[in-house]
Amino acid sequence: MGKGSGQKTAFVVGAGVGGVAAAARLAKAGFIVTVFEKNNFTGGRCSLIHHDGYRFDQGPSLLLLPHLFRETFYDLDTSLEAEGVELLKCEPNYNLWFSDGESFELSTDQARMKNEVEKWEGKDGFERYLGFLQESHRHYELSVTHVLRKNFTSLLSMARLSFLLRVLALHPFESIYSRASKYFWTERLRRVFTFGSMYMGMSPFDAPGTYSLLQYTELAEGIWYPRGGFHRVISALVKVGERLGVTYRLSTPVASVTISNGRATGVTLTTGESLSADLVIINADLVYAYNNLLPPSSTASSLSKRAASCSSISFYWALDRQVPELTTHNIFLADHYRESFDSIFKKHLIPDQPSFYVNVPSRIDPSAAPEGKDSIVVLVPVGHLLDATGTGLSPSNPYNQDWETMVSKARETVISTVRNRTGADIGAALVHEIVNTPMSWKETFNLDKGAILGLSHSFFNVLSFRPKTKHPKYQDLFFVGASTHPGTGVPICLAGAKITSEQVLLESGVRVPWTTGDVVAKGKRGEGVKDIDRIQTRPVVSNIHIGTLVFVLLMLSLLWKGNMLEGIGEGTWR
Repeated sequence: MGKGSGQKTAFVVGAGVGGVAAAARLAKAGFIVTVFEKNNFTGGRCSLIHHDGYRFDQGPSLLLLPHLFRETFYDLDTSLEAEGVELLKCEPNYNLWFSDGESFELSTDQARMKNEVEKWEGKDGFERYLGFLQESHRHYELSVTHVLRKNFTSLLSMARLSFLLRVLALHPFESIYSRASKYFWTERLRRVFTFGSMYMGMSPFDAPGTYSLLQYTELAEGIWYPRGGFHRVISALVKVGERLGVTYRLSTPVASVTISNGRATGVTLTTGESLSADLVIINADLVYAYNNLLPPSSTASSLSKRAASCSSISFYWALDRQVPELTTHNIFLADHYRESFDSIFKKHLIPDQPSFYVNVPSRIDPSAAPEGKDSIVVLVPVGHLLDATGTGLSPSNPYNQDWETMVSKARETVISTVRNRTGADIGAALVHEIVNTPMSWKETFNLDKGAILGLSHSFFNVLSFRPKTKHPKYQDLFFVGASTHPGTGVPICLAGAKITSEQVLLESGVRVPWTTGDVVAKGKRGEGVKDIDRIQTRPVVSNIHIGTLVFVLLMLSLLWKGNMLEGIGEGTWR
């Protein structure tokens, strides 16, 4: 308890997105909250890199599901706008570049999408595209309602009738690629509408069909970018939390969580200092936490054996000029699409010809680079580390992860591919380079195996199968972040922070000081709504339906009478 205050105290280990949001929520509920962070900055992977006037987003560079961001700030009695966060809409969403010289432009503009789809699949293609949107919309809405807003504390949670009635509509047992193949009949468009599985760190041939919701949110809600970099959202949340009383202790690594009589009672820092609290929330990488911050257990060992997401070789390039050939978001797809993913997820290497993502933040936000110049971030998905040392040598895998060679190969491939497909010679304009590899991801952020998106999101790694938001053995110990429910990604971790915070408050007997559910999206539906704006129940049958029914009954009646008369006539003459 807080000294002399009667307030409950909470420690949050890690100042990533989930930790920052959970800290602010608990502070709003009246807790005295302290956040411990090993690095000298907040945000975790959602942080910034600066160099000589250039700014790079270290991790996430596109903002999706904007209503989950707005909801977080709304629950904390503020808004993105009130905190000085300006969201810029990226248009087009992406340019996708193919090796045959063709490109495809993804956009929220339906007229542009109609032209793009019909160019490759004709008039019927656009109708099938609308069918794909309808299905992915269903995946999106059902997932938000029945997954992102619900906790799955046990296998029985999956037995909820509301979930069971809809689970098959989510297509969890089919891959994104197989579902997309139903609507798109050319290999080109199947690739265009499935590459997004990379956001989950999975191959489109393995990722559950449910995740087409990512394509939906991009096409229906757009891709956004916070002016000043993605970390502007996190820094705003930090300031909101500090106003509510949250204390941040940066450059303060935690050595272990203190366990006493079966409950978490505080933390011990690497300096040897021990501190006490009523409860602890871990936002550090979950597999790392189980194996390094908690007592040894069979759970820790089993988590280390679970399938992990991919890692990346990420380049941060400062250019001495602008490259107008590139838009804000660019995707370069490999010719050998399936083989490239097999190389990542089965061999844990870099493909011979990788698919990769190129972000030019200075295209949407000129403050990301000096005037007349560009900053570029390149993400090349690669396999995660195969062993604990990061050497890349594993007796269970015959492939050698020579990262120095792979970084060199990735650099050369990206520069030559961009030049060949767009005409932009970024190699000639490159004046400074910063690189992240699986080893640096692991070292900087304690990511198990350097997996940038945590545990995999295959069916048996989500819902009730995903590590729980509360420790199964120790009381007053909770988790938030990419590897616990509901999963990875900034907006998903924000939803997870709400779930974990509400679980903490419920078990602590503290009232939840915000309205549960999607309050922002619901808007005004009760008092004060004009009659013309009220949502009305559609009649079961319309006048047209009634008229059609009467016509059908009349025709049936005439046919029946005709048959009767015919029968009478036959009987008379017979």
